[in-house]
Amino acid sequence: MRPRFSLTLLLAAGLLATGARADTVKVLTSGAFKQIVLALVPGFEARTGHTVVVSNDTAGALAKRIAEGEAFDLVVLTPAALKAMAVDGPQGKVVADTVKPLASVGIGVAVKAGAARPDISGVEQFRQSLLQAKSVAYIDPAAGGSSGIYLEGLFQKMGIADAVHAKAVLVKGGYVAEKLVTGEAVLAVHQISEILPVTGVELVGPIPEAVQNYTTYAGAVGRGSEHPQAAQAFLDSLSGEAAAAVLQQKGMLPAR
Repeated sequence: MRPRFSLTLLLAAGLLATGARADTVKVLTSGAFKQIVLALVPGFEARTGHTVVVSNDTAGALAKRIAEGEAFDLVVLTPAALKAMAVDGPQGKVVADTVKPLASVGIGVAVKAGAARPDISGVEQFRQSLLQAKSVAYIDPAAGGSSGIYLEGLFQKMGIADAVHAKAVLVKGGYVAEKLVTGEAVLAVHQISEILPVTGVELVGPIPEAVQNYTTYAGAVGRGSEHPQAAQAFLDSLSGEAAAAVLQQKGMLPAR
């Protein structure tokens, strides 16, 4: 009987034969891009033999973790945040010429599956729906999430900040729409790519274009990465042909 070799052993043998090395790539990503990263990891690992370890947080929290010295090989954040990290000196955390725009995402409104869908067809309809909702969940601006910071300013401009604050369900990080499933909120406003993965909720649609805010995400290799080639290879896969279909499926748009 012929011995059976596992795929892992065969892959390892192939890597040894070609002189390649299997590395572990640590990826830090903002929550909105997490689903795209996770969807592309299996194919990348199968092709290269590398292992990808993913950690996600709000954009502000990630920036703080990196500033405090957390090690990483690749990071996905907003272009502005990466620009601040792509500088010379001790403040420099990423390699400037590796910064690559990946995708953009807008903000959407969600309700629990089967619940009445609010009218968000225009700015005034959206405003009234927020006022009429018994509770509204969104990212806590203090946590540094892009959508939460934008919405706080938007509610102020719309003149409904106090009314929304009185019934707000603020989420430090993760999927805001989960508060619909638990019954803690009846309306959730969050980036669309973070609404779609949540089972038991329905995306009503994007907020009106006149008040829409698109967040663009980009990736960059860490300046202190011990595996820069592997990190660059995974970054390339995030913007390759295989990524295009995943981006669309997960509610993302081409980088703006």
